[in-house]
Amino acid sequence: MIASVAEVGNTMAMPAETFPELMTADQLLTVEIPGKWTELIRGHLVGREPPSTYHGIVSWKLDQIVGQVVRDNQSGVLCGQDTGFKIESNPDTVRAPDLAFIASHRLSLVPRRGYAPLAPDLVAEVVSVGDRPGELLRRVGVWLNAGVRLVWVIDPERTEARVHRPDGSVSIISKDGTLNGEDVLPGFSCPLAEVLTYT
Repeated sequence: MIASVAEVGNTMAMPAETFPELMTADQLLTVEIPGKWTELIRGHLVGREPPSTYHGIVSWKLDQIVGQVVRDNQSGVLCGQDTGFKIESNPDTVRAPDLAFIASHRLSLVPRRGYAPLAPDLVAEVVSVGDRPGELLRRVGVWLNAGVRLVWVIDPERTEARVHRPDGSVSIISKDGTLNGEDVLPGFSCPLAEVLTYT
């Protein structure tokens, strides 16, 4: 049971000492842990360190490049880094990818408040230096099981990307290769090197 909440601006912040053992997606909206990014895994609160600056640059570049195609084709919307999606209920799971694409015909499912109770059509995860391979694979599995149709795992350190699909197939894109949206984001194609460079 939540013992108390503290007022922060126009939102309610839940102090760490009052976190319930199992939390809901609505309760996650009230959580503020200084210096941490939070997600919910089957009701359990998980805190993460903020991503590195280079991680943020890669995420931003990917957002700009994919976003241009989404805007030009009016194919849907792009959600920026760490937008939460409620992909499991009772207990709730809220995950936040580095980039998410939702096709236009599904936008009516996105509420004005709270976490959208849906899986995006495409997600991208940018690998941080401390990420463990096993955890990355579990994260990909969670997205695919929730209904994501295409998962890109961008690895700046290895200068490669892995493309995961619901049928279990995986493609490895080298730095000299091309990342594309396949049938999930038709018309999108971009050299991976363009995403991984500073300029």
